[in-house]
This record gives sequence, C-alpha cells and structure tokens, in this order.
Amino acid sequence: MATDVTTERRGLSDAKVRVQQVGRFLSNMVMPNIAAFVAWGLITSFFIPTGWIPNEHMAKLVGPMITYLLPVLIGYTGGRLVGGDRGAVVGAIATMGVVIGAPMPMFLGAMIIGPLGGWAIAKFDAAVEGKVKAGFEMLVANFSAGIIGMIVAIIAYLLIGPVVSALSAWLGRGVEVLVSTGWIPLASLLVEPAKVLFLNNTINHGVFTPLGTQEALTHGMSLVFLIEANPGPGLGLLLAYFFFGRGVAKQSAPAAMIIHFLGGIHEIYFPFVLMKPRLIIAMIAGGMTGVFVLTLFHAGLRAPASPGSIFAVLLMTPSTAFVGVISSVVAACAVTFVVASALLKSDRSEVVAEGEDELGAATLRMQAMKAESKGQTAPAAPAAPFSGPVRRVVVACDAGMGSSAMGANMLQKKLAAAGLSGVRATNAAINSLPPDADIVVTQATLTDRARRLAPGARHVSIGNFLDGSSYDEVVRMIQASGAATPAPAPAAPVAAAPSSGFALRESDIFLGLKAETKEEAIRHAGQMLLEAGCIRPAYVEAMLAREKVVSTYLGQGLAMPHGTNEARGEVIKTGIVVCQYPEGVWFGGDKENVAHLVIGLAAQGDEHLTIISALASVLEKPKVMEHLSHTTSATDILRILELAAGTPPAAH
Repeated sequence: MATDVTTERRGLSDAKVRVQQVGRFLSNMVMPNIAAFVAWGLITSFFIPTGWIPNEHMAKLVGPMITYLLPVLIGYTGGRLVGGDRGAVVGAIATMGVVIGAPMPMFLGAMIIGPLGGWAIAKFDAAVEGKVKAGFEMLVANFSAGIIGMIVAIIAYLLIGPVVSALSAWLGRGVEVLVSTGWIPLASLLVEPAKVLFLNNTINHGVFTPLGTQEALTHGMSLVFLIEANPGPGLGLLLAYFFFGRGVAKQSAPAAMIIHFLGGIHEIYFPFVLMKPRLIIAMIAGGMTGVFVLTLFHAGLRAPASPGSIFAVLLMTPSTAFVGVISSVVAACAVTFVVASALLKSDRSEVVAEGEDELGAATLRMQAMKAESKGQTAPAAPAAPFSGPVRRVVVACDAGMGSSAMGANMLQKKLAAAGLSGVRATNAAINSLPPDADIVVTQATLTDRARRLAPGARHVSIGNFLDGSSYDEVVRMIQASGAATPAPAPAAPVAAAPSSGFALRESDIFLGLKAETKEEAIRHAGQMLLEAGCIRPAYVEAMLAREKVVSTYLGQGLAMPHGTNEARGEVIKTGIVVCQYPEGVWFGGDKENVAHLVIGLAAQGDEHLTIISALASVLEKPKVMEHLSHTTSATDILRILELAAGTPPAAH
C-alpha cells in the first residue's frame, strides 16, 4: 500500500511538472510579443467606432494586426524555441496556413503549428548534419526550410484551422445549453478557458449577442451580455500579478490593467493565464461569481458591451441595474484576485529548483547578485541527486562566444583532473542550449531564463565565469552524486586547435590605450575589428547592446566585449583584437571591476577557441596577467598567448 501511495504521489508530481513545463513553453511563446499585444490593444482602444477617439482610417490597422501579425509573431517565436532561427522562419510560414484556414484569429493554432514547424526543421537538420557536400550548404538550407514550411503550412490549412474552428463551435453549443437550462453560472466553466485560447469574440458575438438580444427585446436587458464581457476577472488576475507576480509579468501588469479595464481589450491578460495554466481556476471562480451576483440582482445590460471596457459596460447598463452590474464586476474582481494571489504565492516554479526550499533559493539568488556586482563567485546551489548519468555540462552566456567558452575550457580541465573523463564541458548561447545538457552553468542573472529553456537540466548560478572555485563546486556536485558517466567520452577538447588556421597577429594588438568610459573602449575594439575587415558596422552597435544585457567584464582585469547572438550575421570572418589599457577602464558595478585588457571578439564558428583557451590559462596566473596589462611589447603578448595555447608562433 505504501508503495502504491508513493507511486501515485510521484505520478501526480510528474504531472504537475509537465503542466508547469507546458505553461512555461506557452509563456515563452507569448511573453516576448507582449509589446505587440499592447500596441494592438492601444490602437483598438483609441480608434475603433466605440473607442476613445474613433477614426475609421486608423481603425483599419486593427483587423490585420489581430488576424495576421500577432499569430505570426507567436508562431515565429514558438518555432524559434524548438528549432532556432530556421525553426522561427518555418514556424512563421506554417502559421500563415492556419491563419488562412480559419475564420477567426488563430492564436491557438499558432501555438500548435509554430513549434511543430520548428520541430520539423530541427529533425531535418539533425538527419543531414555532416552529410551535405561542401558548396551546397546554402542551397540545401534554403530549399529545405522552404519545402518543409510549405508542407507544414498545408497541414495547418487543411487540418489545424478546421479543428480549432470545430472546437470553437463545440464550446459555443455547450454554453448555449447551459444558458437554456438555467445553469447559467456554470457557463464560466467553458467561457473562461475558451477566452484565454482567444476564442472570446467567437463566443461573445457568435453565441451571447444573439441570445442576449432576444432576451433584451423581451425584458429590456440581459445578463448574458456580461458573461464574457465582465472586466472584473481580468482586473483581479492582473492585480494579483502586480502584487505577487515576478519578473516581466509583474512589470507588465499595470499597463495591462489600463488596457484591459479601461480600454476593454481582454486579450491583453490571456498570456498571463497561459504562462501558469492553473490560474484558470481563479478566472472560472471570478466569472461564476460575477454571473451569480447578476442573477441575485436580476441585473444585466441593454446591449453588448464591445469592447468590454468598464465604460462600455456602464453605458449599456439600465438605470435600475447599476447596483447589480457594479457589484458583479467588483465581486468577480475580488474573488479572482484572492484565488489568483493564493496560487501565485504558492507557486515556486520560477524560482525554486527541484529539492530546494523557496527561502534558500531566494537567499542564493540574492547572494549571487551581490557577488556578481563585486566580481566574486556566487555560491552554487546545494547539490541534489541527479536523475541520470551526467555526460554533458554546458556553460552558457548570452551570445556563447567568449566568456562561456573560457569557462567551459576551465571546467573541462578540472573535470579531467578529477578523473571525470566521461563528462564533457562545452559552451553555448543561452538561447541555443542543447537538449542533451545535464547541467547548465550560467551567471545568476541568466539562470531563470536558462531554466525556462532547459527545464530538464540541473542549473547552477555563478557570479564570475573565470573564478575556478565555481567549477570546483560543479565537479564536487558530480562526484558527490555518483552520477558521472564512468566511460571516457571520445569528445575533442573544448578548445581544440581549429582547422582554419586562425591565429592572433601582432597587428591585432594595441598597447598603451586610454579611455574614459567602457563604451569608449568597446567602440574602439569594434572599430579595430571593422578596420580589419572582420565585421560590418552594425556589429559595433551590437557590442554596445550586448554590454547592456550583462557586463562583459570577466574579472582578473579582463573584459571581452562582443556582439549579441542575433548579430552573428554581421560577422564577415572571425577576429580578435587585444586592447591594453594600463590605467584601466571601469566596467561598472563594484569599483574593482577595472579592465586592463579589453579583448574585442567577433566569431563565425569555433576558430577563436584556441585563443580563448590561452586566455583562460593565463588568467589563472595573476603575475602573468599583470605583465600583460603593462608590457610595451606586442610580441611579448603574442608569445605568451601562443605558449599558453600550445600553438606554434604565427606569421607576424
């Protein structure tokens, strides 16, 4: 019996994890596009005939944005989450199939077909990896994405669109039955889930408007008009996020409240439910409460309130029903707020890794942020048992070029020294985490993002990519868990010498420089890369943009500015420039974050990893680093790095 109970609990726990993962994935598709929802909501609120400043010409933007722009953005993002940049393009192509294949806004269809398109191209790329003949890569890449996009778009047009349309019709019939039988408060059981799947207009105008109009002709008003349009539940949800939410959702809640409650654009709060599906309980509770209050007061509206703004609702309220309608909105808001607040406060999924308590996790995060600002190492999360053998540890930064490559190199050496030859350390960009990562090591500011992108991995936060004690802790975690793969892996070293013959030259080294700000130093490094023919001008701006995301100061007097991951297309060829600032350049944060070596980096592939390996080795020797920071000989710097990398001297 005990075993049965344990198994049952484990099954429930696994189901809960799966639901949370689905919620995170839906959130990751929608939240990056919140700005587009806000733009559409504002245009709708202002310019439609019932808006604040009606304008027929400007209102023409509303339909195409909700029909085409928003679903395609969601499909593009979903495809990218699964299949990277190529997956994003295929996801967008596929989404057009589902948009054209249904008579309603296809948000739900985009959430299905976008990731499917990304999955399809990812599977194709994996199948042909290493099999395409040299010179045919671009041809195969473009035609494969086009053909797969076409196929998935046709599937979306013929299958997904009609299925979602049928689902909408089924929900409409269900609501109609509840209305006709008198079990009207139970209509929220269908209405609220249907709303957050963006079927609100279909239900409101396809079901409630005809039913309510018929009732209003007889009785002068109908509560049916307010079942879907009641702004109370949405306001209660957004208030709960404002008080008890976290991150982007908390910050977005105030603007969403204005657009939803005053502008009447309910779609603005749907992503907030999708990111945490169990919040639908709060929406149903609030919706049922609002309808129940209307039945108590025998209140309703004279005509549909469209959009569902509080102003539109009050304009359509008969004078005898004001108390009932206002009470319905307030009660729905209050109940939703209470239930949603309880659910948000009990939800640890955004902060806590499996096996950790919330207070401990919060403390670790605070310590990590404090340590990072001082260039120190953040304490790693306490070790927890791994679910299987550890074969791959991924060190991830924003762009996956410099700092993470150095960290992976240092970690690989420590793994080898500890006898863990079966564990491979590699680096990656945060948005390109490999699916087979067992452990992901990131800076504290990127850990939450990494958890969303690689929910199945164990996550470790560090403050400084170059502090070896962080990697010592990772090694101890693997040893303590007994989860390391015993058989040696045949993988090549992280910084194996590249086949391209890339090498640093004396002309890439600039000594005795001065800069007042880090922006000046970064721009100079970018200009040197530009003059060397390594990059296009846009890459320099991407280097400055990258600095605003997470500081490229690595500690030990070294900064390694480089462009964002999205700017790799601006790289013509791999290049590195070494800029020496004997007096130092402050890179923000703690006063000790002063760089004497600013290494400008632009990478197309992995050719630069030999130099990265050399820098990692040098940084473990403070006296050598001090010498590099003040020497007046470029030849000296080149010789030291070449010796550290174990490569023959380049042709200078």
